Amino acid sequence: MHFLSSQTSRDTASACHLPASLAMTASLIFLAACSSVQLPPWVPEVPRPAVPASAGPALVSVEPAVVVQTSPVPPPPVITAVSVEAPPPYSPAVAARFTAPTMVYSTPGLQGGRTSFTTQSEIHAWLRDQATALSRSAGVKASLLPIGSSQEGQPLEALVLTRGTGTDPASLLATGRPTVLLIGQQRGDEPAGSEALLIITRELAQGLLQPLLERINVVIVPRANLDGATRGEALAAGGQDIGRDHLLLNTPEAQALARLSRDYQPTVVVDVGEYRVSDVYQQKFGAVQKFDALLQYSSTANLPEFLIKADEEWYRRPLLAALKGQGLSTDWYHSTSADTADRTVFMGGTEPVTSRNVEGLKNAISVAIYSRGAGLGRLHLQRRVHTHVTAITSILGSTAQRARELIQLRPYLDKEVAGMACKGQAAVEVATTPAQYDLQMLDPITGSDMRVTVDWESALALRTLKSRVRPCGYWLSGSSKAAVERLRLQGVKVFQVLEPGAMLGDIYRESQRSTSAQPRGQSATANGRPAFGIEVSLVRGVIDAQVGSYYVPLSQPLANLAIAALEPDTQSSYFANRLTIDLAGVARVMSEPSLKSEELP
Repeated sequence: MHFLSSQTSRDTASACHLPASLAMTASLIFLAACSSVQLPPWVPEVPRPAVPASAGPALVSVEPAVVVQTSPVPPPPVITAVSVEAPPPYSPAVAARFTAPTMVYSTPGLQGGRTSFTTQSEIHAWLRDQATALSRSAGVKASLLPIGSSQEGQPLEALVLTRGTGTDPASLLATGRPTVLLIGQQRGDEPAGSEALLIITRELAQGLLQPLLERINVVIVPRANLDGATRGEALAAGGQDIGRDHLLLNTPEAQALARLSRDYQPTVVVDVGEYRVSDVYQQKFGAVQKFDALLQYSSTANLPEFLIKADEEWYRRPLLAALKGQGLSTDWYHSTSADTADRTVFMGGTEPVTSRNVEGLKNAISVAIYSRGAGLGRLHLQRRVHTHVTAITSILGSTAQRARELIQLRPYLDKEVAGMACKGQAAVEVATTPAQYDLQMLDPITGSDMRVTVDWESALALRTLKSRVRPCGYWLSGSSKAAVERLRLQGVKVFQVLEPGAMLGDIYRESQRSTSAQPRGQSATANGRPAFGIEVSLVRGVIDAQVGSYYVPLSQPLANLAIAALEPDTQSSYFANRLTIDLAGVARVMSEPSLKSEELP
């Protein structure tokens, strides 16, 4: 999909010859995301360009356009927090594989001679300026919204960009366009995604991406972990990994993101970060990590099948083409343990704790993009930013291309999930599937390609470890206020019982308890104690629903999220992490109840 006339393309391309003091350039790709996935019959098909049968996947490539900064960035202020330049963790031959892009990106943190990344005050000023610039365009609106505070009191902000009547959630929903939520730097030592989101913000506000707002809305949180970024540390001020707190919502940062997602109901959610380049790969495999970008979409229990197909064919395949077109290497997201004797490589986790998996349980397209960079300081920084700009632009372009289908996809999935209440089986716990995988790596001396066959835990084919008949809903005792609060932050509908009643249900009975390896990054639960693991049996009985207790029906779009939170015998559950204290205070309701109740506002 072309958004520029050929004359505009020629004009902007010629501008790259301007002196560096007048213009900085960025390479942006618009990729028309065509695929073989068909929506259900009730959705009208969008005409596709004809593609020969021998051409493989129906992808239409578009030549990159050159973007010119329209106004010079002011001189950087005096910076007190300085990032230390780490020495390359590999040979010069390896470093030579990661050449800088031909264009130079410009943000405060990318200025020449700068030793620190963009500060939070600079991000605030940048977002404010882009909102002001966009407001000058007829029919386009932008607002810088306060969405919460970090643990140390720094203000969390989101920029909303739309061509609608307003920037509040109702106005965005009224546009009939899909909304994309972009989240950066959930781990404070992964700065490239945040810098890239500033570039994307500018191009949406006053650059070549602005025409996309004819077809999509965009909400941007450039930096989610303000306290960690200030220190250059991965974790939040309280020692939590925000990136893995999207089910429990123990941190104010994760709570702010949950409210934003609940209110704006994004169709597409993108988490941009960086993966750690570690010498443990050299110790285990005698090789260095190779890839510019590691990608993965939702991979957890009970995801709708069509959502996974859309993740793959509408988004990941165009992403691969866009990155390859810029000479950037990609693979599935993967990691390995620090134990040098353990040679297993794992794809991204299956636990419903990351934004990637939790947003999938909300029936949203959800993609995580990690550039190589955590632990590298400013090494290869322009290339890392270029990787993110290319990937994010591809996702925005795919969303614009699929706008009509996407605006129908979310209601379809919502209806499908809600209609599954009281029917069939629901997975309670899943695991990756062991396999062998030829992992592409680099020789640590020569920098040449190496192929290493590894034990691979694949998240593409999940094994069901535990499943149960899907209930009609869950009953929670009146003392479950903390759990109810978190469910409502997610957007789960919860009803409060107004008159005493009885329900047929399955009551949990604990059969075994053990200390559990808590979800990675959760250094403490809601009350400061570690998570634990239990085994349960189910006993059919009558639930006495007292006034003030709660009912969570599964005849709602976020039913699969409720299952992830409320089935007690997983390490991520509310019970294992003490958001629900008493096992007798949670029960599975196995027939539609006749209760006098009201939905909590």
